[in-house]
Amino acid sequence: MKGVSVSSSPLPPAMLVAGRIVAWIVGAFIVLLVVFATWVGIRGWMAYQHLSRIEAGISEASSALASDPGAAGATLARLASDASAAHDLTSDPIWHLAEGSPWVGPQLQAFAAVASAGDALLSDALLPLVTAAQDTSFDALKPVDGRIDTTGLAVLAQPAQSAAAVAAAAAEELEGVNRTPLVGVLGRAVEKSTGVFEQAANSLDALSRATRLLPDVLGQNGERDYLVLVQNNAEWRSLGGIAGTAILLKTDRGAISLANTESGTSLSNGIKNPVVDLPADVQNIYETRPARFFQNLTQIPDFTFDGPLAREMYKQRTGVEVDGVIALDPVVLSYLLRATGPVALPDGETLSADNAVTTLLSSVYERYTEPAAQDAFFAGATGAVFHAFLEGRGSTVSLLTSLATAADQRRVLMWSADPEEQALLEGSSVAGELPATDGDTARFGVYLNDGGGSKMSYYVKPDVSLVWDQCEPDGRNGQRQLTLRVNFTNTAPADAATSLPKYVTANGAFGTAPGTATVVSNVYLPEGYELVSGGTATGTVSPTGSFEGRQVLTFGFQLLPQASADFTVTVRATTTASKAEALVTPTADAEVDPTVKAACETSGAATLQ
Repeated sequence: MKGVSVSSSPLPPAMLVAGRIVAWIVGAFIVLLVVFATWVGIRGWMAYQHLSRIEAGISEASSALASDPGAAGATLARLASDASAAHDLTSDPIWHLAEGSPWVGPQLQAFAAVASAGDALLSDALLPLVTAAQDTSFDALKPVDGRIDTTGLAVLAQPAQSAAAVAAAAAEELEGVNRTPLVGVLGRAVEKSTGVFEQAANSLDALSRATRLLPDVLGQNGERDYLVLVQNNAEWRSLGGIAGTAILLKTDRGAISLANTESGTSLSNGIKNPVVDLPADVQNIYETRPARFFQNLTQIPDFTFDGPLAREMYKQRTGVEVDGVIALDPVVLSYLLRATGPVALPDGETLSADNAVTTLLSSVYERYTEPAAQDAFFAGATGAVFHAFLEGRGSTVSLLTSLATAADQRRVLMWSADPEEQALLEGSSVAGELPATDGDTARFGVYLNDGGGSKMSYYVKPDVSLVWDQCEPDGRNGQRQLTLRVNFTNTAPADAATSLPKYVTANGAFGTAPGTATVVSNVYLPEGYELVSGGTATGTVSPTGSFEGRQVLTFGFQLLPQASADFTVTVRATTTASKAEALVTPTADAEVDPTVKAACETSGAATLQ
């Protein structure tokens, strides 16, 4: 029939209209998603290009900073421009909206966090600092004829303090990125970036403290006296080794001089009673030895305690009341020799970065059999390195880098009798404080001591590891167990009893068979963590005591040449911590970082070996 239209659809017209609308909406949504994804993808790719240029240019920037900090501004400005662009590309409203999407959202959040932190570090921290330093040469910080000009430090103090604050915030931003949902490549990139930012923050923090502290330490307001303890890592004490040599260092308006050198043995002679009354908790662990023998000062693993103790002992023995105490070891001297070059010793030998540790901690005992001659050699070698430094030999940047490395490894420690100066030191690696556990990181202290009066610690190799039993995602509070494992191996030759010098083996003088290494380990548990178990292959160990709120376990071993022994400690707590560290006594092995770290992952472990 004409004029009559017959629809083939069984659906009512209203539903057909609604269907078309839905189709349009779905189609528009798909188009929007494509545009959305394209927008984010293009901007992400552009940001990646900027970040890649930064990664490629870091070496150039580091070289520029090392060779001529004042002229490094152009290089850093270019990198800062890339960082700012990457940040802008990853911080627009559409990007933020995409961060809320499943799976891909956390990847975008992490990527944006790296860009944001990089922008802050380069644009708001390093670039202003380098700009402020344009009129200051690092060579101005190098001794000239035994004097350091402190005016250059004063110029950098405020910009360094600001840069340190910005860098710390940038490192904290990256630290707060949730690693759990990240894909492998991005997860590893974030982890690597976090390490870089943490190192930068630590370096800027050290620079900030130094620029505020050093002018007074160098005597800008009058003469200062400092006691320098040179620790001998061949005979372990908790913070490194026995205080074998004590040097009186004087500063006056930037001038630095060495006034007197004494051996730890001579300073201990004549002390019949403890120079101070040690607290009961200290005596419970270490008896009164740290206050009776100068060599045992650093047996207590807290330099804020040892510094005042050394000052008092030195005052009673010499009548000199110093303004502060500094500790270092032969590894530090080897680092300084990298910068200054080899030095001639009083006996005609040459000390270099390559042979310093072996010479000072091993060969000296073969060359000289009398302790007095050994002490004289040690003092002469230390003095030669100091004089090379004071003469201004070598690159300033190399010297500063060497000292920074030593400080990071806790091989350089400092305590000041001035409360304001000590406040600047607190919390830094050079303060030598006990490990502090917080909501992010559980920290052990693993402090090693020689118990046989020998120099056998030179041959003992520690292997320290940490591992969590389980992890909670997103930093949630949960019960976790953390296990510390420590293994020792006496690497001395099998015939050590006869092939090593008698002074090294102690020749049985303290009840230990020659060639045997006696190792006493004091393990400080993380604050707030409960001891689950602790023991060796031959049995369990009970708590020895406590110190400054930390439970202490003690393990003792007698290791024959080529023999090994180990112990394990497991603790637990309900905590948000996802990381762990063990601060270990710095040894004679310069290749080993005495800070062991582990992340809270079922496969996560860190090893000191």
